Amino acid sequence: MMSKNLPARSVAVLGTGIMGSGMARNLARSGLDTRVWNRTRAKAEPLAADGARVTDTPAEAVAGADVVLTILYDGQAALETMRQAQDALRPGTVWAQATTAGLDGLDALAAFAREKELVLIDSPVLGTKQPAESGQLLVLASGPVPVRAVVRPVFDAIGSRTVWVGEHGEEAAATRLKLVINSWVLNVTHGAAEALALAKGLGVDPQGFLDAIADGPLDNGYLRVKTSQLLERDLEPPSFATRTAEKDARLIVAAGERAGVRLDVAAAGAERFRRAIAQGHGDEDMAASYFASFDDG
Repeated sequence: MMSKNLPARSVAVLGTGIMGSGMARNLARSGLDTRVWNRTRAKAEPLAADGARVTDTPAEAVAGADVVLTILYDGQAALETMRQAQDALRPGTVWAQATTAGLDGLDALAAFAREKELVLIDSPVLGTKQPAESGQLLVLASGPVPVRAVVRPVFDAIGSRTVWVGEHGEEAAATRLKLVINSWVLNVTHGAAEALALAKGLGVDPQGFLDAIADGPLDNGYLRVKTSQLLERDLEPPSFATRTAEKDARLIVAAGERAGVRLDVAAAGAERFRRAIAQGHGDEDMAASYFASFDDG
């Protein structure tokens, strides 16, 4: 086993979906020995052109790796994948857990880490498809000081900045911060979607709305991005899929309930995403919340 003070030379990426593929590509291009696994192998195979080794099983990917990075759909998927890899995991292996798993999900992952004597780094990332592809994610991280040098090459390759918010991954300081940030992101998305939906219903030119708030305190770049996607019907491929947004919204509501905090807007937002998914917009960008305003989707 490598010294805890030495930077990682090898990394296993478990999950190469919208986020994981860009992260793995940047890891391979940075010079790290990068092994990748995805449940649907075809989604991982293009990464071979960037120098990554595509594996058939999670165990094959993690064997001998200094760092294991999980970036999967949810906490259950991350746990199931790590269980498939468990026979190849060495005690002391650093596990950078980037999946948005929620508080209950992270509790289960932390229990697995303790059972297998892994060093858990709670490390969700902030950003969408384009920042993942350009290596400009913000990494929110919580983990022991002695192993931070190990994961530094990994986080430097996938992100523009790493913010350390705690020294114990199992305490979920980074996950808690990510849930707070995501609650704001999802609410702003719904706000943009509903404003355009109301404009349509009232016969208001949406550009008139955008012109009226331009360059003032009510304007912001994120609003411009989401309204542009809707006005241009540029929802595929998604930067953040509606199906994933619904999952995250329900994790946020659950976290609030666990803390004794009522999140009425987040709960209503989860329902909007559910309706949009039922209308066939699950694999589109989450700006598709717009369609939940209309019975005909």
